[in-house]
Amino acid sequence: MTAPLPSPPPREPDLVDDFVSGPDPDLWIASYLEHWTTPDRAAARWSTSPDGLILRIDADQPDWRPEDAPLRVSNLQTGSFSGPVGSTRGIHRHRPDGLGVRTPVPTRLLWAPRAGRVDITLGASRDPGCMVAAWLVGTEHEDPRDCGEVCLVEIDSRPDTSGWAARLGVKAHGDDRLTTDMSEIALEVDASDRHTWTAVWGEGETILGLDGVELRRIPQAPDYPMVLMVDLFEVGGPGGSYPKTAVVHSVRGWGDEAGLTPRG
Repeated sequence: MTAPLPSPPPREPDLVDDFVSGPDPDLWIASYLEHWTTPDRAAARWSTSPDGLILRIDADQPDWRPEDAPLRVSNLQTGSFSGPVGSTRGIHRHRPDGLGVRTPVPTRLLWAPRAGRVDITLGASRDPGCMVAAWLVGTEHEDPRDCGEVCLVEIDSRPDTSGWAARLGVKAHGDDRLTTDMSEIALEVDASDRHTWTAVWGEGETILGLDGVELRRIPQAPDYPMVLMVDLFEVGGPGGSYPKTAVVHSVRGWGDEAGLTPRG
């Protein structure tokens, strides 16, 4: 028996974007973890449509890092932080092989609550070799242990309307206060259509859902500032037709008022 998600807070969201004119620069940084690579490799490719923002992988798009090839990505994120060149400090130290800062970035916390709720409405890609993802990740600007992740959704592309699956849960990364707890869930919907993925986190609990229905309830949650990341990856070698795309229709976010990190 399925349970409904909790209702959104009874106030206007802090983070609102329908992407009518592209990503709001007061809310989004349109690059993928620029500090671990270079600006040209990190820059997102995108265009607008009546349905929202189209994230793209283009035929001429470079790999995110030469060491990770083949891997291309277009990403939006609501904050940035890094140490100086050569440092290992920075948002989302997600690889164990010694990421180092190549392009220092300022500390910009455009939306980085310690707890709250996010609703993101998107359509997954059907293009070969692609993955769509939405994550909340620790900023690490206060403490390098603040690196856990709430995974709203990861969806590998499919050419068909059925057989979709989603991965969601919590990832500890280097935070020894968390335990990685991820699940893959078969979906009864066509994930390339318009669907809303939700995370509610705080006070030691994370709730994840789809279209108003709870999918997972996990008895742990990060307790530090988190930025939102929305991504389209091409994880295999080049192939098929370009551009490869996914649509982000809208994002709504409410931060915990007591713990909301102000914009900087």
